[in-house]
Amino acid sequence: MSASSDVVTFFPATKTAAAFAKGQPLIETAGFKVHASRRNGPGGAEVHTRDTDVIYVLDGTALIVTGGTVVDGKTIATDEIRGARIDGGMPQALAKGDVLIVPNGVPHWFKEVRAPFLYYVVKVTAPAMGGTR
Repeated sequence: MSASSDVVTFFPATKTAAAFAKGQPLIETAGFKVHASRRNGPGGAEVHTRDTDVIYVLDGTALIVTGGTVVDGKTIATDEIRGARIDGGMPQALAKGDVLIVPNGVPHWFKEVRAPFLYYVVKVTAPAMGGTR
C-alpha cells in the first residue's frame, strides 16, 4: 500500500495481525515504510543504502550483528545489498520491548532467531544523492 504524506492511514488490528502472520509491509511511501516483520529463522546480511531501520521487538528473541563486512554482497535492487553473512561486526541480543536503530549504510544480519520473532520496522528513507526523494 502507498499513501501521500498528507493522508492519515489507519490499520485495524485484524489487518495488522494478518500482516504479522505473513511478515509483510503495511505501507511504503517515498519517504518511509512500515513493515510488520516476522522471522522464523536467521537470514542473510543486508545493507540499505538509503533506509534507516527503526526496529521495535514485539515478541521472540534474536541475535543481530551490525557493522562489519558483508560476505558475498550483491546489489539485489536499487539501494539494497544482500550477502551470505557478516564478518566482524557487533552482536546484539534482541528481546520483547527492545528498540534498535540501524542507520542507512550499516550492514546488519539476523544471525540467530528464536521463532516466531515479530518486530515493527519503520524505514526512514534518506534523499537520493544529488536529488530529492
